[in-house]
Amino acid sequence: MKETKTNAMRILEQAHIPFETLSYEVDESDLSGIHIAQTLGLDAEQVFKTLVCKGKNGYAVFVIPVAEELDLKKCALAAGDKRMEMIPVKELLPLTGYIRGGCSPVGMKKPFPTFFDETATLFDKFYVSAGVRGKQFCISPTTLCGFLGAQFADLTMR
Repeated sequence: MKETKTNAMRILEQAHIPFETLSYEVDESDLSGIHIAQTLGLDAEQVFKTLVCKGKNGYAVFVIPVAEELDLKKCALAAGDKRMEMIPVKELLPLTGYIRGGCSPVGMKKPFPTFFDETATLFDKFYVSAGVRGKQFCISPTTLCGFLGAQFADLTMR
């Protein structure tokens, strides 16, 4: 069976960025990243979620471990903004082109300032949404960060 490619996959392929994809059965009753990590048999510290926030200066994207919680003060500091707040779920699709549980930092409708939690640098490879529920990228965080022009920062409540 031929794998359906997401826009995010096509973008990375065109840029010759090496990645693997992992597929999993989507459980509509539990879209949490921790559930995805368990389903795939992965360490939750190595599986990251993509969150979109809005500040006075506009939108920003934050990629953090699935078991962690975003620290909005740290996010504002990283983004050089006064304050940040999560966008409502209903704004996610029109803004990014992605739905909750399938939001990838790659291939959003427009490029936004993007920040990866600094713990991503602890891994040679980490896992992040491939742009659709049921698919994850396995990719080098430093390679992906460089490709997206993103920055590493301390972003969580730990």
